[in-house]
Amino acid sequence: MPAMLDNPLLQPWMTPFETPPFDQIKPAHFIPAFEQAFGDHVAEIEAIAADPAAPDFDNTITALERSGRLLNRVAAVFYDLVSAHSSPALLEIDSEVSLRMARHWNPILMNAALFARIDQLYQRRAELSLTPEQARLLERTYTRFRRAGAGLDQSAKDRLAAINERLAQLGTSFSHHLLGDEQDWFMEIGPDDCDGLPDSFVAAAKAAAEERGLAGKAVVTLSRSSVEPFLKSSTRRDLREKVYKAFIARGDNGNGNDNNAIITEILQLREETAKLLGYPTFAAYRLDDSMAKTPEAVRDLLQRVWRPARARALADRDALQALIAEEGGNFELAPWDWRYYAEKLRQRRADFDDAAIKPYLTLDHMIAAAFDTAQHLFGLSFTLRSDVPVWHPDVRVWEVKDRTGAHKALFYGDYFARPSKRSGAWMTSLRDQQKLDGAIAPLIINVCNFAKGTGGAPALLSPDDARTLFHEFGHALHGLLSDVTYPSLSGTAVFTDFVELPSQLYEHWQEQPQVLQRFARHHQSGEPLPDDLLRRFLAARQFNQGFATVEFVASALIDLEFHTQPAAAIGEIASFEQRELAKIGMPQEIALRHRPTQFGHIFSGDHYASGYYSYMWSEVMDADAFGAFEEAGNIFDPNVAQRLHDYIYASGGSRDPAEAYAAFRGRDPAPDALLRRRGLLDQAEAA
Repeated sequence: MPAMLDNPLLQPWMTPFETPPFDQIKPAHFIPAFEQAFGDHVAEIEAIAADPAAPDFDNTITALERSGRLLNRVAAVFYDLVSAHSSPALLEIDSEVSLRMARHWNPILMNAALFARIDQLYQRRAELSLTPEQARLLERTYTRFRRAGAGLDQSAKDRLAAINERLAQLGTSFSHHLLGDEQDWFMEIGPDDCDGLPDSFVAAAKAAAEERGLAGKAVVTLSRSSVEPFLKSSTRRDLREKVYKAFIARGDNGNGNDNNAIITEILQLREETAKLLGYPTFAAYRLDDSMAKTPEAVRDLLQRVWRPARARALADRDALQALIAEEGGNFELAPWDWRYYAEKLRQRRADFDDAAIKPYLTLDHMIAAAFDTAQHLFGLSFTLRSDVPVWHPDVRVWEVKDRTGAHKALFYGDYFARPSKRSGAWMTSLRDQQKLDGAIAPLIINVCNFAKGTGGAPALLSPDDARTLFHEFGHALHGLLSDVTYPSLSGTAVFTDFVELPSQLYEHWQEQPQVLQRFARHHQSGEPLPDDLLRRFLAARQFNQGFATVEFVASALIDLEFHTQPAAAIGEIASFEQRELAKIGMPQEIALRHRPTQFGHIFSGDHYASGYYSYMWSEVMDADAFGAFEEAGNIFDPNVAQRLHDYIYASGGSRDPAEAYAAFRGRDPAPDALLRRRGLLDQAEAA
């Protein structure tokens, strides 16, 4: 009892909106809190499974929805810190918690008595007079337990439980290794190394050095927000090569952070999981519970995009090589050259480069633009709060209100790169919306890795950074606007190949002239983005789309092949990678967006395993969905926005996603919208 009284994770949170008291939480609090939460949850599950009353929706499905609240609360805080502000102590705890979490969930999801109750209800579902949301929840609960092995014999259950425990350990190790390589490497740059680098990049490099205790120096790190601008701008080919090779070697250095053996074991165990559950491959298992349904459907989409993208990339490669020759270069275009010469070619063809617009894209103005778009579409308002505890001084919190002025949610923004944060950008939550026992307002988080300004200068975003901000805020809106009763259906609890629709769709507003004309203002003068620069920016949007599409689709195809081919046939990971790239005709001047040893989407856990294609599957829908606003002649059309709110953003997982999209759009999506958006339709038609 004294330990519980001293543990803020186990006490009521006497904070604004009952938010986590991050200023009081220490690593030592987590293991006792998890132990209490695991115990409470087990007792709740045992009571449901042993209930002598005949199963009904309330005493079984609703009871499951009410169970595990303490565990959800503790886990949400823990995983936010592990990802956004880790420490050696937290990473050590993470290794233990990942195993204990698997050991906790395995007997629950394979509980025969509990599944028998769920199965009885599912078989009688037509007789139960359920609401549409309740019917959806029953179907999803039944599917979740069945796919977790609840219907297997005991021997198969035991083996599957052991596999799940090992996969949890391997996924955590993969993530820790990747973070370790990213933390360990940096390249110091002196005044003689900065030729071509914008002032904003040098300022960010100095801030990154200061984060690492190297005040007064400047460093390039392995954060994508550091690497890609360097590769675009640096005139030093030798340094570009050094940075590029370090970036693509993460997790593949033969050191203590090497991920090759982990990948091999993960693939073997996933294949065994699929066969235990009656599927020929892990991809078949995973995609059976998705919009795509089959590996063949995914491959068809990716190949449809691959052919025109590759043709465009090859044409661009020849143009870049010609540019090198024109400048007197006596070398073949290499992967570390592509971005640099592509920027030169873009300046020539479109009279535009990122450095010209970056001074107008301040972080605060782009946040304001994302908020303003949400206000126009959905009636939301955002007020900065200084009284909500946060996990790092850089984190900001806004109270979100609806169009009536009523409290809707809190939104946390954690935007800057730092050594304690894993790379990338993501949305997560500390609390999900639900209405099961009164209205519960969500606590939604966006985490990014933008470069911080120095000396009081604002953070400046590249166009890609600004797009990322809108993308993640689209995910955030999926959580903020959720309006469902049951927590398991809240917000982003949807199929993987549907979850990217709200985020990718929201990107469209970031590049709209009327948004940029209001919010793109020079960070020094405050002058709005000049019309001519805006015109050139918009004209250049489709430049280099062959490259961008090829690096993505190749990664998605590799993911699919990893999970459709027999694990025993894959062999050495780098050799498999090269074989598959040769099979599809990958241009040697372009690397995968995520090489296997750093492919956290599919190996740090299994959420996107066999599912990296989801971004492109969703892009078919998002490109088509924005067309509804264009057809209305108003990018903020209130009728279209209301349908978007009701059927996409607010409905969470309470509807079948295909039905939800058709309800919004009035029809299925048109696949050519994706190719048209990327400027690849002409190549597709030619092919």
